[in-house]
Amino acid sequence: MTEHNRNLSGKRIGVFGKGGAGKSTIVVLLATALRKQGYEVCVLDADSTNLGLPQALGVKDPPRTLLEYYGGMVFSGGKVTCPVDDPTRLEDADLHIDELPKKYYSKNEDGILILSAGKIGAQGPGAGCDGPIAKIARDVVIATDNQLVTLIDFKAGFEDSARGVMTNLDCAMVVVDPTIASVEIAANLQQMVAQIQQDVLPATAHLESPEMITLANRIFTDARIEAVFVVLNKVASPEVESYLREKLASYAIEPIGVIHDDSSIPPAWLKEQKIYSASALQDIQVVVQNLEAFANDRS
Repeated sequence: MTEHNRNLSGKRIGVFGKGGAGKSTIVVLLATALRKQGYEVCVLDADSTNLGLPQALGVKDPPRTLLEYYGGMVFSGGKVTCPVDDPTRLEDADLHIDELPKKYYSKNEDGILILSAGKIGAQGPGAGCDGPIAKIARDVVIATDNQLVTLIDFKAGFEDSARGVMTNLDCAMVVVDPTIASVEIAANLQQMVAQIQQDVLPATAHLESPEMITLANRIFTDARIEAVFVVLNKVASPEVESYLREKLASYAIEPIGVIHDDSSIPPAWLKEQKIYSASALQDIQVVVQNLEAFANDRS
């Protein structure tokens, strides 16, 4: 592993995008690239419906979920509430990996730490929304002897970001595939973060307790998120890249990297195999360099 400035150590980076954009693929590539550069890396799977991220990182048996560790959803009699209904911070959210039972985490052969916030598919009919999984992803911070770069793979769409998960991130990354829907999500996410940075308060009309309203407002005004980055994915031609850049530029968005289309990646997902693409890893290096440059400018 090479030496570097470690400007990303301790950062929490959330990865967002529409369904099928390739969020989880980008998480795998980014985790692999960061680990090769000497970072300690933690991947938190916060996608409540999608399966296969541990396998894509080279772990056959996924870890038990943190939702189970914290006692389950409130809708089923458990302890974990939805952050929209109950903005209070998850109790005991600061976890040291040495104190966490081993069934709740895995490590792949590269030393990447892998955890799962929870899956809604196993909760049964009428279990309620997956807001408690978003709360786990919002609040849980994993500590080790070395500062981790934590990559959080959120579920597709905009819902988790609207639940306040942005407030405990250092930055957000939006994966944009060749669709207008992806471009729009990037623009919407950029606008949301800009509003958070301007101390625009969250919707609280549904909260009856003045204390809860005060807490929800404070969570947003104390948010530390610094930026939204965009990565183009599944780009098959210069023409496609040019068009996407043009559409994003209309929202004053400049991508920090381009991952070109690689036909070897979808079969790996289908066969539950570890994702490896030399060309995609080369592409993701540009993303890492730009993230490090941004962190260096802010340090």
